[in-house]
Amino acid sequence: MTSRTTNSSAAAPNDHRWLVLALLCTAQLLVVLDATIVNIALPSIQSDLGFSDTNLQWVINAYVLTFGGLLLLGGRAADMFIRRHVFLAGLAVFVVASLACGLSGGEAELIAGRAVQGVGAALMSAAALSILVVTFTRGKERNIALGVWGATSGVAGALGVILGGALTSGPGWEWVFFINVPIGLAAGAASLRFIATHRAAERPPLDALGALTATAGIGLLIFAIVRTEQEGWGSAATLGCLATAVALLAAFVAIEARHRVPLVPLGVFRLRNLSGGNALSLLLGSVMYATFFFVTLYMQQVLGYSPIETGVAYLPLALTVIAGSGLASNLIVRLGFRPLLAAGMALLAAGLAWFAQIDAGGGYASDVLGPSLVWGPGLGIAIVVVIAAATDDLGGEGESGLASGLVNTTLQVGGAIGLAALSTVAFDRADKLMAEARGDHGALPGALTEGFQLALYIGAGLAALAAVITLLALSGRGGQTPARPATRAPARRPSPAPVLRVPLPEQSDQGGSR
Repeated sequence: MTSRTTNSSAAAPNDHRWLVLALLCTAQLLVVLDATIVNIALPSIQSDLGFSDTNLQWVINAYVLTFGGLLLLGGRAADMFIRRHVFLAGLAVFVVASLACGLSGGEAELIAGRAVQGVGAALMSAAALSILVVTFTRGKERNIALGVWGATSGVAGALGVILGGALTSGPGWEWVFFINVPIGLAAGAASLRFIATHRAAERPPLDALGALTATAGIGLLIFAIVRTEQEGWGSAATLGCLATAVALLAAFVAIEARHRVPLVPLGVFRLRNLSGGNALSLLLGSVMYATFFFVTLYMQQVLGYSPIETGVAYLPLALTVIAGSGLASNLIVRLGFRPLLAAGMALLAAGLAWFAQIDAGGGYASDVLGPSLVWGPGLGIAIVVVIAAATDDLGGEGESGLASGLVNTTLQVGGAIGLAALSTVAFDRADKLMAEARGDHGALPGALTEGFQLALYIGAGLAALAAVITLLALSGRGGQTPARPATRAPARRPSPAPVLRVPLPEQSDQGGSR
């Protein structure tokens, strides 16, 4: 086995790039799968390990907190160090933490293991998308690769529910963690053979203070959001955490404006597709995660589906996500970002408006299957185009990790905000209706359904808003024209006001192992 290490950006095309894509998507599958598969196992985990209702949520929150908080730093690490090494380090941490989670004998061990899992997932996911961007030539090849990457998320959602139910009912909840170990080891071994070892021509100094304030600010923001279910949005604890998070992020911006080689050069937000793509990523995350959450609850708590039946019910949606992703990857160059993403967001809005027609006495065909066939293609199109747009302006050596870190972070933060806010709306409505029914248990399906309806209508409005923003914020092109010329940051900070650029070598890293 041989592996080539380069010290410049000039590199031969990777002859194994499609196999590399399969490895990267396998890693992303583990990351996305882990969220849904663990959700299904929560009742069994609570029963076996004696979790309290309050602490049980931290099996999910501990992972979300470290994952979302470290995505930006993980992406930048991929730019500063050898991408393959960052990817493999994340994969190794994820696999070891998965093993530890499966062997956990109590609350503290499992929550700690989930937090470490999130660290590994952040490094792995951000580095994987960075490797994808520099491995595939800008244009049709990269769009196809992003289509496969986007479709992976849709498949993982349904697969996680099916596997979660099968593993929990069969060998036990421990196997929702143990299953990551053989897959991760196989992916790691193959990555050593096929993913290029590329060393950047220059390694800029780490912006340690910027990294600290960004990670702490994003992490505290996510912490405050996930705690709203217990504390409420107006509580002193929530407001205090949110205020501290805003202060940390403001300090981060001030640090970046003055640092010679910042973690995130503020000038990148003048790039139209990057700033617009990340704004739309926030909205996409908010409607995507919330839709899966409410539709899953509707099927299980109102229609009475088992976990495995729920997973099977999601299969048509997963297939339409794959179809939408494939369509988008083939049409981006021809149509450009703007019309294609506007169409995808419009389909999401229409699908959500249809989902909002759910009925307590409804059925699968009318209340789930029909809207899934509209919402699924919209999601497939939207994921591919949002990622393509957000990474379009930054695709070279030294900046692809920054692009992937930003879009992954905005997607996760948007998901946390959207899910927390819409859950509050839905369950407040359901609680009010149950109070009017004086706690009659027979009124619960109807109360839940009305709460879900309200949240889904709001989600439809957010998707429609995203379609409008798409037309205003993005450029019409979609990989048709060359990326902006590579430029280097100045060796010294100019005076009086620096023009911040992402440091770049002359060409993109597209190396491979032979």
